[in-house]
Order: sequence, then C-alpha cells, then structure tokens
Amino acid sequence: MTLTAPSPAAAGREPAARGRLPGELPSIHALLICADLPGLALSAENGQLTGDGLEGFYQSGRRLLSRCHVRVAGREPVAVQGRLVSAGRARFMGVVRTPGGAGPDPEVVVERLRDADGTERITLRSSARRTLRLRMEIGLGTDLADLGAVAAGRPGPELSASVHASGLRWSAGGAQAVVTSDPPPVDAIASAGLLRWEIELLPGASRTVELRVRTDRRARPPVRAGGGPLSEAAAEGDDPRVRELMRTSLDDLRALLMRDPRNPADTYLAAGVPWRCGLAPAEALWAARMTLPLGTRLAASTLRALARTQRTGGGPEHGRIPGPFRDAGPHLPPSCTGIEATLAFPVVLAEARRWGLAEQDVEELLPAAERCLMWLRGAAGDDGCLPEPGPGGPRRVETWAHAHRAAVLGADLLAACGRPGAEGWREWAAVTRRRFREDFWIDDRAGGRPAAARIAGGRLVPHLGGATAHLLDTGLLGGGGQAPGLLDKVQTEQVARLLSGPAMDSGWGLRSLGSREPGHNPFGHRGGAVRVHETAVAVAGLAAAGYEREAAALLRGVLDAAAVFGNRLPEMYAGEQRTTGSLPVPHPAACRPAAVSAAAGVHLLTALAGIRPDAPAGTVALFPMRGAPLGAVQFSGLRVAGEPFGVRISRLGLGMIEEAAGALQLGG
Repeated sequence: MTLTAPSPAAAGREPAARGRLPGELPSIHALLICADLPGLALSAENGQLTGDGLEGFYQSGRRLLSRCHVRVAGREPVAVQGRLVSAGRARFMGVVRTPGGAGPDPEVVVERLRDADGTERITLRSSARRTLRLRMEIGLGTDLADLGAVAAGRPGPELSASVHASGLRWSAGGAQAVVTSDPPPVDAIASAGLLRWEIELLPGASRTVELRVRTDRRARPPVRAGGGPLSEAAAEGDDPRVRELMRTSLDDLRALLMRDPRNPADTYLAAGVPWRCGLAPAEALWAARMTLPLGTRLAASTLRALARTQRTGGGPEHGRIPGPFRDAGPHLPPSCTGIEATLAFPVVLAEARRWGLAEQDVEELLPAAERCLMWLRGAAGDDGCLPEPGPGGPRRVETWAHAHRAAVLGADLLAACGRPGAEGWREWAAVTRRRFREDFWIDDRAGGRPAAARIAGGRLVPHLGGATAHLLDTGLLGGGGQAPGLLDKVQTEQVARLLSGPAMDSGWGLRSLGSREPGHNPFGHRGGAVRVHETAVAVAGLAAAGYEREAAALLRGVLDAAAVFGNRLPEMYAGEQRTTGSLPVPHPAACRPAAVSAAAGVHLLTALAGIRPDAPAGTVALFPMRGAPLGAVQFSGLRVAGEPFGVRISRLGLGMIEEAAGALQLGG
C-alpha cells in the first residue's frame, strides 16, 4: 500500500495512510528513484508528482516538493515512457492530442528531465503543421515533511503557498522551500499552488520551462561535483551485461557518496535509498572492501570516518565501533550484530594495504584497528566465538567468521607494521578454527552442515542460510594468498555443495534461508530473500576455493536478475524459485540503490579475474575463473598500488595484465 497525499482540492487536509499498519514501510519497488545525495527525487513512471506515498523532491531528508503536476492544453499528458538516464536523472515522455488536431496521432511531445538536485526541465515539442497556442499549467505543493514522517504515514497537511519572485514559496517550522521557473510564468496563483504559461509553438518548434527547487538550508555539495574516490573503471566482454552492470554499479555508488560532517574531506557510502541515507558502519565498510579494485581512497576515508565514532576511555566498550541492531531472522532473537563494523575495520585496513593504501594512511588508522582487536579479545568467549551483545546472546556463524577473519588479517597487519601481538592472534585464530570444526559442525548422513548459531544452553541452530557464505570469505594475505578459514577441506566441499543446491540457489541468487527450512519466507530479509551482497560473497569465496561451477551458476543467476532490474541491483529481492519464463520478484521495501548491492556488482565481476595484489611486496597475482563463465572479459581503469590497472580474461580463462604500475611484478 502507498500513502494518500492531498489533491489540490483537498490542500490543507491531513493525509492518511491507506491500509497500512503502524511502522509498515510504503512500497517503493514501482518508483523511479533518482539519487545524488543529499538530493533525492522519487516518482511513478508517468513522471507526475502527486504527493502520494514517498513521491517528491527531497534534500537532506526533507521533502521540498511533494506535488508537481503538469497539464498541457487542459489535459494531462499520456505517459509513454519513464526511465532512469543515470543514477541522478530520470527522463519521462508523454504525448498530448491538442484541441482541433486532425486524426488520432498526438502532435505534441512532453519531455521531462528530472534531476535529483532539484532541477526539472519540461520541454514541449510540436510536430503540427500549424502554429499551436497552448496553455501549460503546473500544480505545485509540499508539506516540508521529514522523510521518516512520510515513510511512517505522517507527512502532515499540504502547506499554503505564497508568490515568490518567478515562482512559489512555502514555509513551516523554520524550514522553507522555493520553486522558481525560467522563463517566469504568466500567472502565479498561490491559493491554488499553480504556475501558468501561454506557449506559442511554431511548426516543428520546441519550448522549455526549467523549474528549480531549493531551500534556505545550504546542503553539502554532492561528492561527485568535486571528484570522488572511485576510479573511472569499465568492463567489456562477450556478454554485454558485463559492461552495463559495471557502469550502473559505479553510477549508483557515486550517487550514494556522502561527506563526513565531522570532516567533509572524508567520504563514505550511505547505506541505501530511500530508507538509510546516512552512515551505516557495517554496510559502509563492506562496500568499501568490495570496491577496493576501484582504489583505496574510499576505504581510507570510510575508515577515518568510523574511527571518529570508536568508543574509547576504557571499560568493556573500549574499541567498539557502534552499529545498529537488526533483525536476525526467524530462528534467532530479534536482534543481530551491532559489532560487525568493529570486526570489519582491521580487515578492510589490512586488505586496503595489500591493494596499495599509502603507508601514512595505514599508520594513521592502525591504532584504531588495534583497539578493535583489543575489544574482540575482551568480548570473545572461552571458545573463541563472539556472542551477540546482551544476556545469553547467540553465537552466530557469520559473526564467528567475521571474528576469525579479523584475527587472521589483524595478525598479518600487526606483523607487517612491526607492532606486537601478531603471534598471539595467530594462536587465537588456530584455537578458534579447531573449536569451530569440533563444536559448530553438525554431522548427518548428507555430509553435515555448519550450524547457524549456538544459543543459550549450548543448543545448535541447524538451519541453513546465506550467512554460511561468509565461511568461504577468508581474506587476502601477502603474495596473493588466501587466509586460512574456519572450514577444513572436506567441510568446504560440503558447504559448496549445500550453497549450490536447489534449496539455497533460487536461480536468481542465494537465499538468505533455505527453502526447505522452517520459517522460510521468500520475502524475509534474513528468512529467504536473495541478499545480493551475500551472493557476491559466495561467488568470490567459491571461486577462490576452486568451486568454479558452483560460483558460475550463482553469478549467472544474479546477472540475469540484474538485467530485469535495469542493472540497478536492489539490496534484496524475493527468493522465489526460478522457473521457465519467470522473472525475479521485487521486494516492496528494498533500498534501491543500495551500497552493498552496487558494490556487490563490482565484486561479482572482478571475481572473474581473481585479482590478488600485494602492493607492499610489489606483486599482483591473477586467479581467473578458468571456465570463463561469461566468455572473454576485459577490465580497464581499475587501480592497484595507486596506479591504473587493466586485465583481460580470455575465453579460455587465461589472465593477461594489460596495464599496471611499472614496479608491479606478476606473482602467484
């Protein structure tokens, strides 16, 4: 269900949510979402802003314009197309049959180019053989509501307007919005929220009206305006989806870049539009890690921003990076890790160093990474596993994988930087591996499986889910080597078999909970939906472990889904089983674009090349997928050791470096 906002005739009345329960998010899967944070524009595919649901222009979380309704010659244009041109721009096409027009064909095309920064260009084009004199009217309105209030179904009444310069102005509670136009309207009627133009169109001519929506609150400029931290990478291949997925993923990532309010020189990725347009620590670090092939600048600035939030001052919280609790799925208590960012911090720093992060940045961030490890040492149980916060918190499989990875890569980082403690962390990780293999693996006739969690009293939760993929993500060490993982060789083979089976592989990607498990819900965030970044983790982990056939099947499924979503991968979609002629089913409330899914697009594609750099040692190794599941692929504009890096994978699965820093040597 969506929200009902006031029509022009009902201006001033309080809108009500239709059929929505308290706390229920409105559906967004059918909206065209333009994002260039801090600006947003959301609308239906016909381009008209009606004020319904989340529709409108937003800046820094406030809706500056909820209604922008165009009429030409007394008629609403017939919508024929609405699509995204880029992450921050949408193009809408409509047609109008004019009074007195001969025949069934429309004579006027109405094009609307809408930008997330609050600009809209409305162009009328005539194909009539005679001069047309048309009246164009634009109805405008706003409630100046916060995005959170709009999402909750409490946007407030539409405000009264006043005439201001070449447009209209609204104000309430110390906030204001102004719409100006070029050229100015003939009439501006504040009581109706209406701007009017009398337009003369000669045969074959066009006229454009530009609207600008602004506020008195100065917004930080989009990061892309000053040059962002991501390289201008590109991908080409036999499969045309490679180019489109890379292009769209990069576009979405740049649209989500935000400046750290504590230090605007540092940037990070907002979690996703429209619900999470701020810093979500774990998602920001995951996205920075998966985009390391695009350079280390994003990782460095994200780490600096999060280091500023780290708890210090002693006590059990010392070293923890705060993060939100989230739902853990149908078989665990209703919260999950708020500690994932703390475990990811040393991992991202260690791997960014391998990709070429400057030593001065490493030295600056190393104390924060050491504090993260110090917190892990104090918070982990006797078995080496980290419980979730709170009394009787479960020990989840993915948290165990994150903690082990932090210990192994943290030890590598400490040793490389000449800091004490590396050997102790290696010993801790070895004990953790042994305890996991003995105590967290459930044996059965089918070959066994890792538990999803251990809960109070020591009971193992046996349900198989996408979080198991994190066991395959061991991390990058020196010389292009993969870190040791929690699984032994036999267990790794069994996990590969389980993840590629029909219960987990929906045909569109990896389910977050297997279809045969109790409580499976294809729309459940952790209960059965496809979470794109988990699938990307599985693809890269399977490929690195040598299970390329299983990795390729998941990769093709996500690429097929991406094509249906216009290559803008949502954070999740329904885990419905793929059948002949079926399409992936959207999740009604999934963020789109989302940082982890856009970064997952990059991670999925670069997994084909298997790039494993060791910039401090001056080497880079390639471990391409030998089966070349997408045919020949070429990457350009990547970055290793701070310099452009290009690589080609042939149809035979052979890797060839085409551009690299002069000091880099091929290793592995």
